[in-house]
Order: sequence, then structure tokens, then C-alpha cells
Amino acid sequence: MSKNDYLFTSESVSEGHPDKVCDRISDAVVDIFLAADPEARVACETLTTTNRIVLAGEVRGPAPLVNADGTVDKDRIEQAARECVKDIGYEQDGFHWKHAEVEIHLHAQSVDIAQGVDAGTGVDTEEGAGDQGIMFGYACTETKVLMPAPIFLSHEILRSMADARHSGVDVGLGPDSKSQVTLQYINGKPIRATSVVVSTQHNEELSREDVAALVLPHIEHVLPDGWMPSQEEIYINPTGKFVIGGPDGDAGLTGRKIIVDTYGGAAPHGGGAFSGKDPTKVDRSAAYISRYMAKNVVASGVADKCTIQLAYAIGVSKPLSVYVDTHGTGQVDEDKLAEVLQSLVDLSPKGIRTHLELNRPIYARTAAYGHFGRTPDSDGGFSWEKTDIADKIKAAV
Repeated sequence: MSKNDYLFTSESVSEGHPDKVCDRISDAVVDIFLAADPEARVACETLTTTNRIVLAGEVRGPAPLVNADGTVDKDRIEQAARECVKDIGYEQDGFHWKHAEVEIHLHAQSVDIAQGVDAGTGVDTEEGAGDQGIMFGYACTETKVLMPAPIFLSHEILRSMADARHSGVDVGLGPDSKSQVTLQYINGKPIRATSVVVSTQHNEELSREDVAALVLPHIEHVLPDGWMPSQEEIYINPTGKFVIGGPDGDAGLTGRKIIVDTYGGAAPHGGGAFSGKDPTKVDRSAAYISRYMAKNVVASGVADKCTIQLAYAIGVSKPLSVYVDTHGTGQVDEDKLAEVLQSLVDLSPKGIRTHLELNRPIYARTAAYGHFGRTPDSDGGFSWEKTDIADKIKAAV
């Protein structure tokens, strides 16, 4: 039996968090290759620490990005990495976009992987999945963007702070920050926040009280009317000081914030990270199409909640399974819903990329504040957030 009255917490981290710096750089590399060749392949991991950035992985693309001997255009990639760090706002002694040492260890993609993915070369005559794995998508009616409220609000607090920092309004705040929102649910619906935690990097001269004065308006702006917790349950920089931050304070790695990237723990996660991967990797593309289908199911009005799972094998084009769960809120049979979704969307790796138009340089923007619950961009970014098949789902069922 499901629990209807409870507290639930989700966290977010800012674009300046060490792991998010890495996600941004890895996705910038993806964008470079897709801009040069929509069929390029990228699997790029990034590590950051005190004034050091290290990139490693496998790529496939046109010259001069990838040369015949397997070497890559290190100058272009280094420039992109520095531009990411500069845009985030790191100009600190321990981590500076201009002075950090950049190491690049990218090389040509393994032919063993390529032969399983390329059309006609693996066990399938069609293009196969880039790896095995399970992917989940989720949507619910808790927010206007059909996301769970705790993660949505956690993202929005940090995004509001980042906008103020970039615009020069809150000049004392640094790039590295984290948020955490706990909501009270009654009868399965969120009614208020019981606590909010925000830790943010700041200038040396600011006191804890100064930081609290800068941060509190962002919390008040984001939380709905009547949702503010008591003053005693608002924790702003609870350790008292947060001057040393970012990769200088803690090493970062690509792909360590997968729950922040998705649903804040309110829904399952298959385990695969998104950033640094081109869309032939179903860790990324199938998670996007799962969210797309779940969101359209909820937007159609046939369910208030929807979880979808897809499973793939490397080199195989069709999904091994399609699972739909409407958590007791559905108005139609879930097996029927699964059939309808598969009739509306080609769930092969190529079909997913075609439907969502994923072979474009649209990924660096996804690296912070969640891959889901975002507004679709005119150039195709966040295409998986569209609700353009909701009417078709409703009509079909």
C-alpha cells in the first residue's frame, strides 16, 4: 500500500559545483563534434581539481577534429573547456579559466564498439544501441512542467541565484552552491516546505549573515505562497563559511549527479549518466524519450503520474522491454498504453534520435539545473519536453 502522508527531500547543485563543471565541459565536447558532423560519436569524461582539467574518452568525427592517426584537435577542445569555466565564472586562485592546466586524452572510438552500433555491421541490420542498459522516464502533475516539486524547486532556487550572480546583482556569491528542499505531502500532494538548505560559495569579506541576506530572497521568490518553512528550518551555509569552493575545494567528475539530473529520487534511475555522450548512447537518448512519453501521457490527462522503463542490448535496435506504470492514477489499461506509445514513437536508437532531432549541438545547456522540466528551445534544445503527442495518446486510448 502506498504512503500518502510523508516528507520528501530532493537536492540540486549549481553550474559551479565541481561535478557540474565536468558535465558542462564533457557536453561542450559533444556539441563540438555534433556541430561538425551530426553522426559523430563521443564518450568524453572530465575530471577537475585545483587548477587542473583532464579529459579522456573515445571520439569519432571528421578531420581536423579526429585525424587519420586517431589524434584529436586538442587546441579546439582545450579552448572549449576554458570557455566553459569562464562562462561559469571561475577566476579564482585555485581554479581559473585562463591558468588551469588542461590535459586531453581523447582518442579514436573502438572499432569493436562501432561495429555493434553502425547499421548493418552488428547482429542487427539496423543501427543498434550503443550499450546495454535500462532507462526510466517520469512525469507527474505536481508542477506546471510535470516534474516532482522537490527537485523542481531545488533547481529554481539555484537558478535564481545564478541569474543574480551573472547579472551582477549578487556580486558576493560564488559559482559553487547546493540546495535541498523538503516538502510535506498530504494525500499524496505537496502542500508546503518543511525545510530548505542552501550552501553557497561567497567572497571572503561576507559574513554568514550577509550571505543569508543575499540568499533568502531567492528562496522566498521560488517557493509558492504559503510554502515557506519556519525561520528555524531555513539553513543557509550551516557550516558558517564557504569561501574555497568548486574544483579547488573538491575534485569533480562527469556523471556523478545523475539523480540531480533527473527526478531528485522521486522516480527510478537506470544508472547511466547523460553528459559527455552523443545520442547514439541510449543512456542518454532513451532516457530522454522515456521522459517525453511519460510527460505526454500525463499531459494527455489519462494519468496523473507515469513511469516508463525501456531496456536495450548493445548492437540491437529494438528495445527488449517497454514498461508503463501509472501508479494507480491511470484511466486506461497500462498494456494498452504501452502499445499506443510504441505505435506513436519508433523506439529504435535511430528512431529516437530522428523523432527528437537529437543529432544537434544542444547538450552543453543541459549540464546544470536538470535535463527535465525545461522549456523547449527554438533550435531544438530540450525537444523531449514537448507535449506534441498528448492529443494523439488521448485519442488512441
